[in-house]
Amino acid sequence: MGRVLAPIIALWKREVLKFVRDRSRLFGALGQPLGFWLLLGFGFEGSFQMVGSAADVGYMEFLFPGILALILLFTAVFTTISIVEERKNGALQAALVAPAPRWALVLGNTLGGTTLAMAQALLFLLLLPLLGIALLPTRVLLVGLISLLTGLSFTALGFIIAWRMESTRGFHAVMNLLLLPLWMLSGAPFPFEGASPVLQWVMRLNPVSYAVSGLRQAIYWPEPSAGLAPLGLCLLISTGFALALLAAAVVVVRRPLYG
Repeated sequence: MGRVLAPIIALWKREVLKFVRDRSRLFGALGQPLGFWLLLGFGFEGSFQMVGSAADVGYMEFLFPGILALILLFTAVFTTISIVEERKNGALQAALVAPAPRWALVLGNTLGGTTLAMAQALLFLLLLPLLGIALLPTRVLLVGLISLLTGLSFTALGFIIAWRMESTRGFHAVMNLLLLPLWMLSGAPFPFEGASPVLQWVMRLNPVSYAVSGLRQAIYWPEPSAGLAPLGLCLLISTGFALALLAAAVVVVRRPLYG
């Protein structure tokens, strides 16, 4: 057991320490989503109107769960960029020859990225009372649970892609091309109810939609909120998506690093 736990803890600790020691990363990880929320929120506040019974919800309030999801996606994915860099300096090869199962390498890295993503999302959640929504303990726990599942999913996704990438520039290009459409078509910047039928089907197939909807349900718990799906279904789909990507990451890491 110790042979398995030791590398997991070491990799998790390494990811957290790398982030904390880099103050520019720490500032950018929270400063960019905050600026995005304020600019879009104030920009569309006067022209936004929810469909149906939630017509009194302002755009800043509506956008808040989507910004939480944005923090989770980008923080989780871009922590794995170190895998590309460590291939060049030999640190990855050293980890591969260690006497530990390769799934421990996956779990240690994904837990590190997930911890960072969750911490930033929960810090951003402290702004919720500014919208007049109480920060109840149950709401924080539910947001934390969805953040855990979403963080695991997208850290694993970043791990899968970074494992085969040859440069950090290529990694950035692929992930930006993938993440932005996933976020835009998740119900984060505009409501599912007002989208065209074609977009609604795309949003139903998008796993990020259930993370955003789950965050929205958690923030308003126990009151119902407009969204793609109820909280229970969002948790079920997010759990399945996380397990599937973690399993895929284990399969990828068992293959040769080159060739």
